[in-house]
Amino acid sequence: MEKQQNKFGNWLKTSLTARMFMIGILIIVLLIPLSFIVNLINERAIRQESVVNEINEKWGNEVLLYGPILKIPYKTYSEKIITATNSEENRTEKIESINYAYFFPEKLNMKANINPEEKKRGIYKTSVYKSEINIDGNFEKPDFSSIDIDDNDILWEKAIVIIKTSNLKGINNQVEINFDHNSSPFFPKYEEVYNKLKDDIALNNLETNHLTKEAFEKLTTNPFSIKLNISGSKQISIIPIGKETDLNIKSNWKTANFIGNFLPLNTDKISENGFNAKWKVLHINRPFQQEYYTALPNLNEFAFGVNFMIPVDEYQKSERSAKYGFLVISLTFLIFFLIQSISKINIHPFQYLMIGLALTMFYTLLISISEHSNFLKAYLIAGSSVIVLITLYSKSILKSFKFPIFIGLSLLALYTFIYVIIQLENYALLVGSLGLFIILSIIMYASRKIDWN
Repeated sequence: MEKQQNKFGNWLKTSLTARMFMIGILIIVLLIPLSFIVNLINERAIRQESVVNEINEKWGNEVLLYGPILKIPYKTYSEKIITATNSEENRTEKIESINYAYFFPEKLNMKANINPEEKKRGIYKTSVYKSEINIDGNFEKPDFSSIDIDDNDILWEKAIVIIKTSNLKGINNQVEINFDHNSSPFFPKYEEVYNKLKDDIALNNLETNHLTKEAFEKLTTNPFSIKLNISGSKQISIIPIGKETDLNIKSNWKTANFIGNFLPLNTDKISENGFNAKWKVLHINRPFQQEYYTALPNLNEFAFGVNFMIPVDEYQKSERSAKYGFLVISLTFLIFFLIQSISKINIHPFQYLMIGLALTMFYTLLISISEHSNFLKAYLIAGSSVIVLITLYSKSILKSFKFPIFIGLSLLALYTFIYVIIQLENYALLVGSLGLFIILSIIMYASRKIDWN
């Protein structure tokens, strides 16, 4: 029995198969802390998002403008047959209903000056802004001929102007529409029923009082202007409801991210001093008409503008690097295995485990340092610390300088290779495939002298 135990112990120490089996088990075991690290990265990313949303909510959320729009009530009629009783004949009753027509401007010009600034809470930061928006344009006299409504059934004296916006809280001035020496202020109006798309933002109503018939005629024959000072965050966008819509946004923001269905005409004007973006959208460029009857549609999907959010990709890059953890641990263990097999130096499974735990510590160092610095500095500090630690530890195991230096250089090349892959987007798969091919070729070349029998 004792001889069998000694024989089994010698087999564990000398057999290449036993070593590979133990290394495989250790790699699987080390996937457990790696999964915890990925969960930690996701939790920190969620925490960062919640803090940013809290700051934005208190300052003012993103701004989406939908308007101004003419809203005009009109009468429609339907007939109802009332069944007779006793000897009376059936009679028809005429029922009157009030519906609403919505007309978009003929011309719509918007000019916005926006100066974002950073707001911080703890280690997290976001961008908020104050904006000055000047809106001008003109309406044409509404035409109801497409639905065959008699002019006497149109309630011109009850027409109003509405603006829909996503951020009432951020408005900093009394908003009013000015036209031909007339002005009419806007008031918030609660609207319970709203045609809200999935994952869409809700819009609140600003409405004027009923326009007099004289004021309505002046509004539809003269240009109008609206001034809007509004604080917001994340982004600002508009819906191009004008038959011809022009938008001009000036800002000192250095990293403009234009969003929506339409790009500015002068994307080459972005510089270190900011940008001066200009859009022009014609009614033929968008898939909706200039007037609607009965209900105003949800056109949020056609909005366009600028995103001012600070790009925070440290968590995304950390998560991507952690996904290569299995590759890093496997290749590092493979290097030690080849050195052990070639040099005949015995490496205990516990020493493999310590090396594996040191490799997983790289990711906790990376995520914790990147929260207080940029990703490159965090990667350099975490990578250098782990490479030095494993190199010194391998010196105590391998009893020479040749193999530890080789291990240190191999880890340096491996971490550099992974960093390059993380930074690349379009060529990540190509570079990764070529890199793995080269690594496999080197391993095949290095293992040719090992007697696998």
